[in-house]
Amino acid sequence: MPVPGYQLEVLDDSGQRVAANQQGYIALKLPLPPGCLTTIWGNDERFVDGYLQTFAGYYASGDGGYLDEEGYLFVMGRTDDVINVAGHRLSTGEMEQIVASHPAVAECCVIGIYDAIKGQQPLALVLLKNGISITEAELEAELTAMVRHDIGAVACFKKAMLVQRLPKTRSGKILRKLLRQIAAGQSYTVPSTIDDPACLPEIAGLMAERELIGHM
Repeated sequence: MPVPGYQLEVLDDSGQRVAANQQGYIALKLPLPPGCLTTIWGNDERFVDGYLQTFAGYYASGDGGYLDEEGYLFVMGRTDDVINVAGHRLSTGEMEQIVASHPAVAECCVIGIYDAIKGQQPLALVLLKNGISITEAELEAELTAMVRHDIGAVACFKKAMLVQRLPKTRSGKILRKLLRQIAAGQSYTVPSTIDDPACLPEIAGLMAERELIGHM
C-alpha cells in the first residue's frame, strides 16, 4: 500500500479514476510529499513534459496497474507494456508469465502489434529449451489455449513466433521498444548497449515472412 504522504490513484485515458480491480495508469496526486523529485537536472521542461502534463494535477509514474478493494496496489508493468485490444487494456507482462510457464519455453517476450480491426494484438516471441521438439503451429495453439484459460478470450492472443535469440542489453534486459518499432515498420537506432545487434534483421525477416509487420 502507498506509504503515508502519497495519494496514489489509478486513472483512465481521460484522467478519471477507475473502479477497483480495473487497470489503468498509476499516478500520484499533487502536491508530492517533501523530498520528492522536483526536476531533472538542467532540464526543467523535460521534467514537466514527461511527468506533469499527462494528467492535470498528477505526477504520472509511467507504470500501469490497479488497486484492489482494500487499497493494495498491483503494478502490472510499464505503460509501454500495456496494449489496447479492442478497447481493453491488457498487460503484456501478465501474458509473458503465462507463456513462460509452458514447459517448452526457455525465454519469451510479448509485444503489441498492429491489428486493423482491434487496434493491437499480442505477439509472443519465444525461445525453446534445448532438446525440445515442437512446431511453431503446435506451440502457438497451446499458448493460445493457456492465455485464453488464464486471461480470457478478450486477450485475443493468437500469434507466437519462434526465434533463435532476443535483442538484449549486456545486462540482460530485453529491448522491447526496439521490437515494437520493428513490428510497426518504423526506423530504429541500434543502441550501443545491445549485446547482439545481428539478431535485429533476423527477427525483422521472420516478422516480414509471417506478415506481422504493420504500420500503427
